[in-house]
Amino acid sequence: MMTSEQALTIALRALSYTVGDEKLLPRFMALSGLDAAGLRAAAGDPDSLAGVLDFLLANEPDLIAFCEACDLAPELPAAAYRCLTGATMD
Repeated sequence: MMTSEQALTIALRALSYTVGDEKLLPRFMALSGLDAAGLRAAAGDPDSLAGVLDFLLANEPDLIAFCEACDLAPELPAAAYRCLTGATMD
């Protein structure tokens, strides 16, 4: 079972990865509607961080690249998303 702290750590890593990727960042900003200030605020908002995870989960190549870059098992971002949102697997 993943803790909230673990989920937040993974989500913050996802935000950092997304912001640091010159191809992902513009797409994320366009889809989320966030500007630079919004991105800074997202770091302190679990709902926004869940949105970053959702963004990566929506595209398998991006998800795999994130997991490889951060040395994470591929199932961890989805577990973090479920933890942050209270979502269940159907």
